[in-house]
Amino acid sequence: MALTLTKSGNPHAATIVYLIRHIDDLNTAALAPFKDLLLSKINDKDNGITLFHSGMGHVVAVLLKSPADNAKVGELLEESRIKGGHICKRLNHEKVTSATVLRASTSVSKEELLAFCEGVALANYQFLKYKSDKKVNSLTSLLIDDAAVDGIELDELNTVIAANHIARDLGNEPVVGLNSVQLGEFAVEAGKRAGFQTEVLNKAQIQSLRMGGLLGVNAGSSVPPTFSILTYKPDNATNIDPFIFVGKGVTYDTGGYSIKTGASMPGMKMDMCGAAAVIGAMYAIATNKLPVYCIGLIPSTDNRINSDALVPDDVITMHDGTTIEVLNTDAEGRLILGDALSYAKKYNPALVIDLATLTGAAAAITGSLGSALMGTDTTYREQLIAGGDLTYERLWEIPYWKEYADMLKSDVADMKNIGGAIGGSATAGKFLEHFTDYPWLHIDIAGPAILKDDEAYKQKGASGVGVRLLYSFIKQMAGK
Repeated sequence: MALTLTKSGNPHAATIVYLIRHIDDLNTAALAPFKDLLLSKINDKDNGITLFHSGMGHVVAVLLKSPADNAKVGELLEESRIKGGHICKRLNHEKVTSATVLRASTSVSKEELLAFCEGVALANYQFLKYKSDKKVNSLTSLLIDDAAVDGIELDELNTVIAANHIARDLGNEPVVGLNSVQLGEFAVEAGKRAGFQTEVLNKAQIQSLRMGGLLGVNAGSSVPPTFSILTYKPDNATNIDPFIFVGKGVTYDTGGYSIKTGASMPGMKMDMCGAAAVIGAMYAIATNKLPVYCIGLIPSTDNRINSDALVPDDVITMHDGTTIEVLNTDAEGRLILGDALSYAKKYNPALVIDLATLTGAAAAITGSLGSALMGTDTTYREQLIAGGDLTYERLWEIPYWKEYADMLKSDVADMKNIGGAIGGSATAGKFLEHFTDYPWLHIDIAGPAILKDDEAYKQKGASGVGVRLLYSFIKQMAGK
């Protein structure tokens, strides 16, 4: 069940969560009886995470990092989210349904308070659709008792959290319940709720556009491909040329005839997490009415095998006329993204950002700690990275030298779809760059998009990575 953050609180509620940092924070009447115990937690730099006094109904989150320690803002906010995640698990363990959050003093900033609440709400996510015994979390309401926080801020945060949950739901949904056609239908319905327009191109329209990458990957499937165009253009938009998000929408990836091993196959329902991030971000941006013209492009298909499927050595022709020698059918994401990136040229975009679970090479570099970044843009790059630091959906620029493009030269076509054993994520980026003539950034989310284990405020499975990052970036573009 979703957790709602509300702008009201009862200081005498049965369960109260206090955020503390300094010794002086322990002088409040409610915390004074536990001063010695809490003081030991403040001084314990290896712990200090949470305390729970079930009899009194007091929960204490001790923030150990401090601006005085030269901690970066993003690090302070992430510690708060992590503490919120731990608190959420404890509240649900104690079957708490509602709690009030207080700052013990201004030693804890308003931003840290909101990040803490965000961590609680993100940690409360569950995907129970296919469970017979649905053990639903008890926590449904978090009341923020703080004069510095207004209802508008909480409405905005609730929407961003809901958008992240949308992306997680999409990623966790098996292909039996979410194929390419259904993904397009979901985007239409999400647009109706949020306030953006969605056009879903069918196979005949995709054929008329000569999108050989998308059609080639789809050739082995009984489900037709879709190409979804999500448009949010408010009357008060501050930009004339749009910011475009492109999301890889492979609803299941067997690898095609370059078939994955059995151990690598589970989890491939989440090979559309880039598309999920785009839908989630557009939902948050439109619902919160940010004054920025944005477009989402989602090429979608599954990658399966039949007698018509691509095989290594096939040559296909992309939307822009480029011929591609396909040497590995498991390097399919770049084929469908290439068509979408060339299609984006028609909009004269200010910037295009694509997100994709593209390469294991990127995941090997970042793990679940961040995403690999590359591309041609220099105008917006630092702002996107800054947004990643604040949301802790961090970005790391990898080597992206021009020589990586040479590794894609083909003997029989304009390009081949893989390089070699070196620089797998960079050669994939260079492949995508070929289809751009505008400012462009590529985010390979293969590491953080699919989690093998629970983390503080994230659960095993789809993480919804990219939603909070893109929202933060567009909010910067809106000047808010």
